[in-house]
Amino acid sequence: MKETKPSWLYLLLLILSGEAIFILPFVLPRVFRPTVLDVLELDNVELGLCFSVYGLVAMVSYILGGPLADKYQPRKLIAIALWMTALGGFLFAQYPDLWMLQVLYGWWGFTTIFLFWAPMIKATRIWGGADSQGKAFGFLDGGRGLTGALFSLLGVVVFSFFLSESLDMASLDSRKEAFTYVLYLSSLIIILVGILVWFFMKTDKRGEKVTLERISWNEIKQVLQLPSVWLLMVIILCGYVGYKITDIISQYAEEVMLYNQVDSAKVGTLLQFLRPATGILVGLIADKLKITWLLFMSFVLTLIGGVLFASGVIAPTTTLLFFMSVVVIAAGVYAIRALYFGVMQVGKIPMTLTGTAVGLISLIGYTPDVFAGPAYGMLLDAHPGEELGHQHVFWMLSAFAFVGGLAAWVYQGKYGR
Repeated sequence: MKETKPSWLYLLLLILSGEAIFILPFVLPRVFRPTVLDVLELDNVELGLCFSVYGLVAMVSYILGGPLADKYQPRKLIAIALWMTALGGFLFAQYPDLWMLQVLYGWWGFTTIFLFWAPMIKATRIWGGADSQGKAFGFLDGGRGLTGALFSLLGVVVFSFFLSESLDMASLDSRKEAFTYVLYLSSLIIILVGILVWFFMKTDKRGEKVTLERISWNEIKQVLQLPSVWLLMVIILCGYVGYKITDIISQYAEEVMLYNQVDSAKVGTLLQFLRPATGILVGLIADKLKITWLLFMSFVLTLIGGVLFASGVIAPTTTLLFFMSVVVIAAGVYAIRALYFGVMQVGKIPMTLTGTAVGLISLIGYTPDVFAGPAYGMLLDAHPGEELGHQHVFWMLSAFAFVGGLAAWVYQGKYGR
């Protein structure tokens, strides 16, 4: 009997929820980083510490939430996670002090990971079936990128609209009021997405059976014995460092390229549009080529982009080179994100153990949520407003891209098809 997979509506809602849930903790602080630092009265290290609290809670949530995804239907877990995350947005809009902000990021570490992360990955594997994993994960990350880009664009439009004076003359209170509208609107949209997921992200009986599969400790040991699981830990860790460091590109535009806050936010929004373009392209070609080879080449691109930024050749007078380098590093980082879970199938990780495998892999792979923010925050604050701090951050990125490329090369040699 021919295998059927969930509908395109299922994938669309998965994509929509997959980015909407990260808008508040990550996308808005990435696009509006200078504004967020100002209105919350934070420096780079303090904001990095908030991300570290998120990461610490996420580490526990990956392990506990992984097996949960192997027992319950994704749509219910995902919808509840969206609603709980949106509640945090209303607290964020009150601009809490550093202690409460860290509590909030801990809350988001729980809501976005424990109930959400493994169910999203497992649901994507179910949609991709046996022969469309590259398409499934490429479209997932590309679609998530498009969702993030649209949220970013909407945020910039709303922020600009509600500024009571020109940006160059805008007071802190004026910028805070405008950003508050961005936060409230984002929270309401996330609640709406949760409602759509709850009622319309349906799967067939085959999908439900796979999703509801129970696991035993012997099978957890089986997952830990797979070489692909350990290699993916290294690959995702290195790739995710690259993704985290793209957070500072809008800040680089302001401090090194000397753009104003709206123009630097537009650079952050450009990154958000490069992500869907990369993900969709990867989704279209990954299943026709060697998905493991594409993963390796993505690390090579990231390394090239990192070295260009780290070398100091990019300056206010080299606008074209700046945008070319942004495209190169974005293409590499976003392709890695689109591919690294897509290689689980060729790595012989059983479908029924996806949630558990994702939890174990993510425990190590997403540790940059703990250390990356403070690390590049300290590098930047050691040389505030100077290019040198940014160069050190991109040398850090280049080192991780090199190690990740080696791990991807080994994975290609062992599982490449």
